[in-house]
Formats: sequence, C-alpha cells, structure tokens
Amino acid sequence: MFSRRAFLTGAASLAAAPGLAAPPLTSLRPPLRPDGFYRRVLPSGAELVARARIGGQVGYAVADAATGEMLEVFNPLLAMPPASVAKAVTCAYGLQRLGPGYRFRTRLVADGPIVNGRLDGDLWLVGSGDPLLDTDALAAMVAELEGYGLREVTGRLMLADGALPQIFEIDPGQPPHVGYNPSISGLNLNFNRVHFEWAREADDYTVSMDARSESLRPAVRIARMRIEDRAAPVYTYAQVEGMDQWTVARGALGDTGARWLPVRRPSAYVAEVFETLMRAAGMRFGGVELATAAGPRAAPASAVVLVEHVSDPLEDILRGMMRWSTNLTAEVVGLLATQAGGLRPMSLEQSAGAMSDWMRDSLGARHAAFVDHSGLGDRSRLRAHDMVRALLASGPNGLLRQLMRDIPMLDQRGNVIRDHPVGVVAKTGTLNFVSSLAGFVRTPGGRDLAFAIFCGDVDRRAALSEAERERPPGARSYNAAAKGLQQQLIERWALVHP
Repeated sequence: MFSRRAFLTGAASLAAAPGLAAPPLTSLRPPLRPDGFYRRVLPSGAELVARARIGGQVGYAVADAATGEMLEVFNPLLAMPPASVAKAVTCAYGLQRLGPGYRFRTRLVADGPIVNGRLDGDLWLVGSGDPLLDTDALAAMVAELEGYGLREVTGRLMLADGALPQIFEIDPGQPPHVGYNPSISGLNLNFNRVHFEWAREADDYTVSMDARSESLRPAVRIARMRIEDRAAPVYTYAQVEGMDQWTVARGALGDTGARWLPVRRPSAYVAEVFETLMRAAGMRFGGVELATAAGPRAAPASAVVLVEHVSDPLEDILRGMMRWSTNLTAEVVGLLATQAGGLRPMSLEQSAGAMSDWMRDSLGARHAAFVDHSGLGDRSRLRAHDMVRALLASGPNGLLRQLMRDIPMLDQRGNVIRDHPVGVVAKTGTLNFVSSLAGFVRTPGGRDLAFAIFCGDVDRRAALSEAERERPPGARSYNAAAKGLQQQLIERWALVHP
C-alpha cells in the first residue's frame, strides 16, 4: 500500500501548476522527467496482484466514467462470484422496473360491515413483501384499528401473503442458523428473524425467543429452543409440527448472550405476532388463518381498507440496503422487479435468471449469471468488464452512484485516513474467500472512474466442510489481504489516471 506522504507527493506532482514553488537558490536545473514517468515508476496492476499473493484469482477493470474509455484491465473477462456486489445490479434492476418512488403497502382490510365496534366478517392482513416491516409498525397498525372503535371481529384474522412466492431460504449452502439467510414471503417481519437470548441461572439456563423491535418484544412459540449436552454442532434445526425447532450445544453458550436466528415460516411468524398484538389491544376474534396455496391467497376485491402502513420510497430503502447489505431487501426487490417485467417467478434462481437477461439487454453486460439477487449464493458469476459496463450505463452522476456508500481509505494499520484526496463510493461484497468491490473513484484532479475488482479463491471455498462454513480458518486474513489489494489498485489508478 502506498503511504499517505507518497500518495500526496505523487498526486501533487501530477496535478500542480508550474510556478507555485519558491525560486531555486542556484541556477542548476534538474533533468526533465519524461512523459509517463510516474506510470513507469509505480508498480503495474499485475505487479500489485502478484505481490498480494492472496491465492485464487483476481480480475479487474477500470474506465473513465464520463467517456467510457477502458483505462486498465486485468483478467477482465474472468467470471467470478460477485458476492454482495450483485446488490448494485439488483438496485439498478429495481429502480428501472419499479421506480425510485415505489412504496410497499401493508393493509388491514375488512371483509364486511363495521357496526358499533363490531366487524361482521373477516379482518385481513394483506402483505406486499415489505422487507422492513417490524413489530413496532404492526403494533401501530393495530392501534389505528382502535381509532375506528373496533373491538370485535366475528370472523377470523386472515393473512394474505401471496404477493411473493414462499422461499425457504436464500442459499441452501449456508449454515442453518445464520440470520442473514432467512426465508422470503409476501409477509415479512423483523427481516424474518427471531431473537434468541439466554442467561445462566444456577446450573441451568433461561432462554427466550421473541419478535423484538425497537420498543416491543412479544414472545413467540413458532420458534422454540432446546439446550442439549453436546460439543458439536453448535446449532441444529428441524421443522416439528409446523414449528421451527432449534437446539443449541450447552457448552457454546457461556453465561449470557443473544443472537438472531432465521425464521423459516415467516407468514406463520407474522400471524402469531399479529394475534398477540390484537389480543393485547383487547380485540376479540374467532381465530387466525393463513391464506395458503390451498385456499384464497388474497382478500376479496370488495374488502375495504381500514389501515395502511406505507413504507419509505424505494430509493431510501435501497440506500439502506446498499449501506447495510441486507439480503432480504435485495431478494424482495429483485422478485418484485421480475414480476413487474411480466414474469411470475416461483424461485429465486428463476427470478435471478430474469435479472441476468435484463442486465445483458439493458446494461450491455455480455455475461451475467445470477442465482439470487443478494449475492449470497456462490454460484452466481459476473465479469469485471461487464460490471464496469453496467456502472457506465448508470451514469457517472446517476442515482446508483448516489445510493452507494463511502468507502474510506485506510492506512497500513487499518485506520481511516481522514481527508484522503481520493474519494470512493462503492458496493462491497464478502463471502468466505471471496472479496469484491465495484463503484466509482474521484481522483484528486476531479476525474471520475468506474471500476470493479473481483477476488476469489473458489476452490478453497468449495473445500470447506459444513462445520467450517461460518468462520473458516484463513478467511479473515484472506479478506484483509484482498481489501488491501483493492485499495492499492485504487490508489494506483488515481495517480496514473488523474
């Protein structure tokens, strides 16, 4: 990695105008440096890759964001797992198909008249797939019902989740307990995760499973935890009588702790929390029912909207997705974008295939093969050259660039270098032994560059055992080395292409 002093010296030499320094004390003139001197002094991109010795393969491409001129490439046609860089493509896909102002709407609708606080019929909770719906928002909807004076529903609480297909998990290759690999439904809650907490009491533990949000934490029964005396595995999962049954190894718990676990039946999860909130509000009703594939999946057209929870605009939701890399948001937006194009996908892979076609047709990417919209699956493949073409198509000052987050430049100890002369906004991507980065660089001279860097040791990743998948040995050092290489390449481009 170049030192800050070396970078600033080089940048100043390239950008400064003549005549700004004090006159020399003698008449001796140093020999003129020929054109391209710094290009010859700096290590080439290939030399930086070789020095990094991270293993596996590396591919990158960088272009002038204004003119589209390709400035430098290294294995640009090498198809690699993009990891969460795929979310940048999903972002563009959702913006084009749905529009930046699109909003998710979750509704409570009445299938019958309301007289004297009594609904003579069913009350429907109708989802649109909102990935950000949480317990607080659901509670606010129930509170609004009280404004109608509603106290009784003669029928049932019906839940309609047919806005999206039911998907058990994003990537089957992930450990079963990781919260970033949830199920997907037309009704999602708390990112389809349940909060598991434990505390030692004497010789045993107390455990809780709840649907917590910022201010509420209703207990749930849909997910259950049992502590078992074993060394490994730490967690196991099974569906037992329609419930998510978890077990955890006693020796892995320590004194206290908590973690988020994925929910595998999100609509049933929503149903239980909705029922709890309705009962807490003093509402009387005849029971709860999911509108499954065997029955009606939507409220009757004649039903009247009583309460509507409206999300923030898609532009703001995507900004959060790009910052926090939320997988559920990416998958929901990708599925809805595919539906907006006229296809009703029944799986993530089918929808991701439609996004691959869209990327080729709309963004000029000749080779794109996605298996999901979040990049969690390692079977997706993308070339650095094609990712740069997609960034160029989005425009040097387009909305996609505005939604990317700042990537700070770091010193050799990993500390942020404040006021660094190079500005980077990009999407990161990280899997075990996969590290990717794609976005835009603004050089000290004000030039905008579009770039993509894909690093991956696919063979090493494929060799991991199931027990190693969450924290495999060597993965952190690989990731750190790959990120170091990415920064060195960016610093080089800023000097060579000011």
